[in-house]
Amino acid sequence: QIIDDEVSPDIIARDPFESLVEDANKASNILNAKDLFAPIRENSKGWDLHNVSDIEAIEQARSDFKAAQWTAQPILARKHKGIEAKRVMNPANDKDVVGKVIDASESDAELAISKAKLWTAKARKRYDVLNRAADLYEVNFGEVFAVLTREAGKVPQDAIAELREAVDFLRYYAAQALTLTDRDMREARGIFTCISPWNFPLAIFTGQIAAALAAGNAVLAKPAETTPIIASLAVKLLHKAGVPKSALQFLPGEGRIIGAKLTSSPSVNGVCFTGSTATAQHIHRAMADKLDPYAPLIAETGGLNAMIVDSTALPEQAVQDIINSAFQSAGQRCSALRILYLQEDIAEEFKDMLFGAMDELKLGNPWDYSTDIGPIITHDAKDEIVDHINMARQEGRLLKDMATTDKGSFVGPAVIFVSGLKDLDKEIFGPVLHIATFKSDEINSIVRDINDSGYGLTFGLHTRIDQRVEELTASLRVGNIYVNRNQIGAIVGSQPFGGEGLSGTGPKAGGPHYLKRFTRLTKGSTPHDLTKGRSLSIDVVQEALEALEEPKNAALNTQDMPGPTGESNRLSTYARGKILCLGPTLGEAQRQAEIVLQVGCVPLVICSGVPEGEGLNGIIEFNSLANLQGFDGVAFWGKPDDARNIRRAIAARNGAIIPIFDDMDMEDRCVLERHVSIDTTASGGNVSLLAGA
Repeated sequence: QIIDDEVSPDIIARDPFESLVEDANKASNILNAKDLFAPIRENSKGWDLHNVSDIEAIEQARSDFKAAQWTAQPILARKHKGIEAKRVMNPANDKDVVGKVIDASESDAELAISKAKLWTAKARKRYDVLNRAADLYEVNFGEVFAVLTREAGKVPQDAIAELREAVDFLRYYAAQALTLTDRDMREARGIFTCISPWNFPLAIFTGQIAAALAAGNAVLAKPAETTPIIASLAVKLLHKAGVPKSALQFLPGEGRIIGAKLTSSPSVNGVCFTGSTATAQHIHRAMADKLDPYAPLIAETGGLNAMIVDSTALPEQAVQDIINSAFQSAGQRCSALRILYLQEDIAEEFKDMLFGAMDELKLGNPWDYSTDIGPIITHDAKDEIVDHINMARQEGRLLKDMATTDKGSFVGPAVIFVSGLKDLDKEIFGPVLHIATFKSDEINSIVRDINDSGYGLTFGLHTRIDQRVEELTASLRVGNIYVNRNQIGAIVGSQPFGGEGLSGTGPKAGGPHYLKRFTRLTKGSTPHDLTKGRSLSIDVVQEALEALEEPKNAALNTQDMPGPTGESNRLSTYARGKILCLGPTLGEAQRQAEIVLQVGCVPLVICSGVPEGEGLNGIIEFNSLANLQGFDGVAFWGKPDDARNIRRAIAARNGAIIPIFDDMDMEDRCVLERHVSIDTTASGGNVSLLAGA
């Protein structure tokens, strides 16, 4: 405008705030925060810790609970002699008793299962109740913040984010329920067991329950052993909002007792789990033995999450994003950054900046607003992290660590040198960052190492080379990729979250395909008997699998997700991989292959009567699937007993959890979801911000 003679000086010098007010009615793309996801749902309420009035509101609301105590116990329970309440302690203060928990017994679990009833209310009623629960969560924010801080060690910013995510889950799944069951002729699966972790004891606990309830299921909710009180508070608010007690049972207790009972009962119709990969595999085997062979396991597990920072990155921004990704929540996030790859051209100066930023972090009481890093959840977890740091110290690989305190369960952030991802044999779940350097021509080998690790949860990239963004996002097999921003956090409905391979089964939580997994079609086809035929050796099948071409690692479809201006969020689906099509009849096996091909996967048909060149003519011994390598799913529409034998075999495997597909949702199950979030302002400009575009 300055060089345009037709634009007058008055316009150029015009007060931009006056322009904004006058043009407000035209600027429909500028939304109030609560309307960000309108008209589908209302956005959750936020609190700004830079705003004095917000801080005063939080302090007033939570002050009554600074020394309060709560009790968590099963809703339905038989009287048992000898069961004593256990104290729940503040991980930041060994003298602060948060309350007590009375664990459920096996007979309590049996009673809860027998009394569980589907939530048969109309979708509109469930929508209203879940939204009322979301409102109650926000009304009781002071108590929620207090419990999150004292029981789980959440600093104020993390407590705010956790409450907001829980509220968003309730409203998002409630809205989805209005159209899902009516449009697709779907119904609730039945009784769902929901097992949640301690690191997001409100958000993930609520998200699992909200999805299951929104679809009309009954829920058996087992919280993490270390955080039962915040879960108990959530259940009370859900019941107060109108969720029937018969549809939502609360069962605190040890995983080896209550968790095992709730994942092995034939009355259970599905399991939703967030936790370790090893526990997910154990649950899968228990389900294969006792549950319906097609009962879904929706699992989100851990990762060895990497970030690449090349020489074009903005160092000030990258350092801040690394600090947040590696050390926020004391590194106790499944999405947290575990290994940083620094281009060697900038490594030394960059590390100086990073270590300087670490020196500004404050470790301490999570109740205080000045605290950046709170405690580790237990002393046992602390000891494991400290042992890892001390080993690196002894080996001369410790680059940086920070002083800690003997009070409570704290570990100061640490940085350890490694040669690459292959040096990490397990996830260190705490504030420990590993650093490796690379030459400019070695990025492709880093990508191969990430894909070969088997984990695929989060990945971060800092670069100003657009082509590099395109190449890496297209080649990585990772569920959530973050570009020029931190790699933690996932806004419901904007950044659907979940990994693949060893990092989860899908679908993504907070995404458009999640709720559907808690339902089933009202009627499937009648299963057929297994076709008789010659038995194929595992060597023959293995050879045929290896001869198949790998499916293309290209997006099948992509959709833009809603979110704040200045950020791009795109959700894409990809082919799962190689799928065994086992019929049991030839016609069914061929139909399975057609579906597999339609979604970009590669089928291997194994059935009697298969024409030469179209698969393997014969049948495979189901137990041999435990030793077969290189397949990513099994399609089988036969009798339940045969399906059970297949699931037992694939559950016996180590590694990623392999799914078995029935005829109801096979097309959906053959695809994976991947999400890319880009801070479009990070490179110094964003054309979507110009001219109201």
